[in-house]
Amino acid sequence: MKKFEYKVLDVPSSGFFGGNIDYQELSDKMNELGQQGWEAVSMGSTNMYSNATRGMIIILKREIN
Repeated sequence: MKKFEYKVLDVPSSGFFGGNIDYQELSDKMNELGQQGWEAVSMGSTNMYSNATRGMIIILKREIN
């Protein structure tokens, strides 16, 4: 049976009302984690209040050998 471990990546947004994410920084981080065997399996945004995004949560997994 395959076994996995999981990691939660919290990606904060910037700006007074939130919503601004540095996509180049996120891409670099995801590529770094991909090289370590991590695979993104889910993501979602986290709300501060009505229609304002605090950031994103990305769930990653990798197989345990």
